[in-house]
Amino acid sequence: MIKAVRVAGAVAAVMAGAAVAQDRSDGGRRAFEAGRYDEAISLLGAAADRGDENAARLLGRALAIVGRYADAEQRLRAYLAAHSDARTLWLPLGDVLRDRGRLADAELAYGRAAAPPGPDSLVAALRLAEIKEQRGEGSAARRDYRRFITAYNAATRLSSEELAAVARAVRHLGREDPQLFKDALRAYDDAVRADSGNLDARVEQGDLFLDKYNGTDARATYEAVLKINPNHPAAILGLARAARFEGSPETAARARKSLEVNARYVPALVFVAQLELEREAYAEARERIAQALEINPASLEALSLLAATDFLEGDSSGFQKTVARIASAHPRYAPVYTTLADVTGRTRRYHRALEFAGQAVALDSASWRGYSLMGVNQLRLGQMAEARKSLETAFVGDPYDVWTKNTLDLLDNLDRFEGTRTARFRVWAAPAEAELLALYAGPLAEEAYDSLAARYRFQPTPPVRVEVYDRDADFSVRTVGLVGLGALGVSFGPVVAMDSPSAREPGQFHWGSVLWHEVAHTFHLGLTDARVPRWFTEGLAVFEERRARPGWGDDVTPGFLVAFLEKRLVPVSQLNRGFTSPDYPEQLGYSYYQASLVCDFIAAEHGLDALRALLQQFRQGRSSAQAFQSVLGSELDAFDGRFDVYLRRRFATPLGALRSLPEADALAHPGLEELVRRARRAPDDFHAQFLAGQAAFAGKQLDAAEPFLVRAKQLFPEYAGVDSPSWYLAQIYRQRGARAQAVAELEALTAINAGHYPALLALAALRDSLGQKAQAARALEAALYVYPFEIPVHLRLAELAAELGWWPLGVRERRAVLALAPVDRAEAHYQLALAYFGSGKLDEARSAVLRALEVAPSFEPAQELLLKIREARRDGDT
Repeated sequence: MIKAVRVAGAVAAVMAGAAVAQDRSDGGRRAFEAGRYDEAISLLGAAADRGDENAARLLGRALAIVGRYADAEQRLRAYLAAHSDARTLWLPLGDVLRDRGRLADAELAYGRAAAPPGPDSLVAALRLAEIKEQRGEGSAARRDYRRFITAYNAATRLSSEELAAVARAVRHLGREDPQLFKDALRAYDDAVRADSGNLDARVEQGDLFLDKYNGTDARATYEAVLKINPNHPAAILGLARAARFEGSPETAARARKSLEVNARYVPALVFVAQLELEREAYAEARERIAQALEINPASLEALSLLAATDFLEGDSSGFQKTVARIASAHPRYAPVYTTLADVTGRTRRYHRALEFAGQAVALDSASWRGYSLMGVNQLRLGQMAEARKSLETAFVGDPYDVWTKNTLDLLDNLDRFEGTRTARFRVWAAPAEAELLALYAGPLAEEAYDSLAARYRFQPTPPVRVEVYDRDADFSVRTVGLVGLGALGVSFGPVVAMDSPSAREPGQFHWGSVLWHEVAHTFHLGLTDARVPRWFTEGLAVFEERRARPGWGDDVTPGFLVAFLEKRLVPVSQLNRGFTSPDYPEQLGYSYYQASLVCDFIAAEHGLDALRALLQQFRQGRSSAQAFQSVLGSELDAFDGRFDVYLRRRFATPLGALRSLPEADALAHPGLEELVRRARRAPDDFHAQFLAGQAAFAGKQLDAAEPFLVRAKQLFPEYAGVDSPSWYLAQIYRQRGARAQAVAELEALTAINAGHYPALLALAALRDSLGQKAQAARALEAALYVYPFEIPVHLRLAELAAELGWWPLGVRERRAVLALAPVDRAEAHYQLALAYFGSGKLDEARSAVLRALEVAPSFEPAQELLLKIREARRDGDT
């Protein structure tokens, strides 16, 4: 009786222990699925120690997912040593070995898992096929992938993991038959239906969406995973990739969050390294790549980025060694060259990008990404026919590539553009605008070329192609893949693309200044063999805008100076980051202006020759730090300090007056009385004075507004925004009839901001009313480089030109009126004939007047002018 009790107690103890182990295993699984990995590791470890194979399997995954690969391997091998029949552990062991680049060992582990019949045999077979592909055994891998279609069709029931393996295999085959991507998507749907908790399958489905350019569904898929497990590193990285696809500033932060979960997660390290390369932070990129390769020395993605870094830094020996290392692992690995093409294209080395893309398709005729990159870079270099051929090949191979499709549509649109030749430029624009824009864009580009060639002692090879887009969407397609654009224009060197002024609201941007800016880039890229850092070429181009005409280029704003005071500007030593990964929406614009001020500072301290010398340094492959040390004799950190002093000195008055932010006042909606009270309490506060003046002006209390606006202008005389104190003061003076004072305000305003279209038109009208015809004409001409599509502006400028005897200007303006399709074409042709006649161009005058008579045969003034022309030609002959 006593013995029986003892046995029963022992059984009860065993059963209790098993229950505890099961509880720990279940709890560990729940913790793992929720992303509480430390808790999961503790619970699963305890359960595995009690012989729970499922817990041991999941423990290996939990340790691996937080980057504890060595621990994962040790625990899995220890369990296998103690439990020789534990077949479900070979697959996670193979995954750990694969993720550490130990492909031969991984292959052995997968071989054990793949031996049928076994729960992981199908998934392990996929892993073995992928190892073959990673080694360059593409034909063998594809044969293996095709077997998954057979397995899918023959099986009566597959697990979620097996369905995901089928989806992945079919996805690999999609490179040869893009219709199979639809089958892969259906298989992923089946996998998720079979087990909604299979988050890895969901992430892979998101990856498929993103790889096929469906950012919306990709983002939604990743977000759904993260609602279940907020610490899933692959899903977090997927969101970072989706953010990059969408051009979101969240990209880098999301990638870093993935590394917070697993600091040794190689795909995230590679992704962050790519971001660092794009912002030309080569040292940081190298550090991330080194970390990735330390974990997985066989990572072809990390090695490809290492090759790109070697190339960008001019390390020819290192580049060749890295490429050879990749070739020894995978002799026909085309993605190394598509990576090189992508990175060099993003860093403006378009000739080399084209060469690398060509090497990709030479290695792999199914490298549709290679063909696409060839086409995009051929477009950037003006090789239009070749670009179409490459892009059509890419689209046949991958019809899901919306960027390639959009670019082909763009080429169809470009086919209807009309071109105009000048000595060194070919200007292409939409048919409705081409004739008008040719009158201004071509001569301005030629002027820029002459000015910049004299300054830089360099001449880009003509002709330079200039494309002016009447739809901003087309311009966006033209610039696809470029980071941190101001979205008004871009220079690829031999090709310049920009928005037409008609693509935006009237007066929204200064298209003449943009064209000058982009032509300047053509010089900087050519002079440095495209090695100039992004921040320096942008700053130098804005610097050149300001030298071209008074009021061109960026000017200072309250927001910029407040950002400076709050230390939200990027240091000069890191200024590329302000262009490629801005921390807030306004930072990109601030970085353009800041970089231009750096050039101002260098020119003031060292002369213009120093700017040219820096370009030569960049051509030799020197970094910003090396170039500054060589030319300026300064470390970048020391330059940061001196530049800070320069800004404080240059903007001392407004910096002292920027004490409050208007946003805080706006939240409270203070009335006029309150704003006036604040302004009187703070006579040295720019915002207080300005807001009181604005409010009084809006309330039509002009006398009350004037002193506050005058004081605001005194506190911030450089501010010339659309709502600057000078603009309000000019309106006050004009309403009073004080035209001379209004003119003075408008002259001061447009001397700083020549893009203020209403101010230019108001200035012209006031000058005209004062009989100052030449000054009125100059103001109207300046307005045309902001918005040239209003017929009345051209008509009045033509009239002023005739009154002043400025016949070439008159001819141009009469041609502009005709280009805008006026209602009375007979009158327009007649007026053009008069302008030609006045300038002594009798043949052109005769042609124009005859066109007037074709439209209106009985038009008497035209008939009379034709007689005058005939008489003048007879007199000339005699």
